[in-house]
Amino acid sequence: MSDPRTATILHVDLDAFFVSMELLRRPELRGKPVVVAGGLGSRGVVNTCSYEARKFGVRSAMPVSRARQLCPHATFLESDYPYYGEASHKFHAILRDYTPLVEPAGADEAYLDVAGSERLFGEPETIARDIRRRIVVEIGITGSVGVSANKLVSKVASDAGKPDGLVVVRPGDEAAFFAPRPIRELPMVGPKTAATLESLGVHTIGDLASVPLSVLEARFGRHGLELHSRAHGLYDAPVLSG
Repeated sequence: MSDPRTATILHVDLDAFFVSMELLRRPELRGKPVVVAGGLGSRGVVNTCSYEARKFGVRSAMPVSRARQLCPHATFLESDYPYYGEASHKFHAILRDYTPLVEPAGADEAYLDVAGSERLFGEPETIARDIRRRIVVEIGITGSVGVSANKLVSKVASDAGKPDGLVVVRPGDEAAFFAPRPIRELPMVGPKTAATLESLGVHTIGDLASVPLSVLEARFGRHGLELHSRAHGLYDAPVLSG
């Protein structure tokens, strides 16, 4: 595991992966609402959608029928998994050029610990920029990267940078970076937990960090301890190569 005082953990996430791959072969759809789904019938589910479609409320894991109601003028495409799989393989191969410590988190995202790679490739931020450049050159799409001292903060940072962004959170700045962000952006806070927290007047991660630990323990039990730690940007799970 990297030194917790240094920002050597990267989270790299391809932007709207399936849609981005479809736009490579259908460039006329750029700038338009596009939905890629696992089946286009009544039981189909949205895999991902373009940022233009998201403005209408379309989201991943939503039934296709609901997506059609929200954005009837969108182009709906069925997922082409072999096509995406080839790009995913290239993506993960790029990451492993920089460090053996790569932990896949799906076809389109992964964590890296680049501690020890600086001598060959430069500072973590330099590595992140080079990875983003190579994704564009070698795959033809964009990716966002978060850099921090741990996986939790890097994940939130990459999400904050989307699309096509790079966000670096320096050690010691985690709580300040988290503070204004909506509570749902904190990993492990799902709809039910968010609703409970909102009933306590908690709307941002900063609000959560201000809630006394005793209150969170009383309401959530052991889960409250983890909520408290995460709200302060504390997380010690290492990157595990997979």
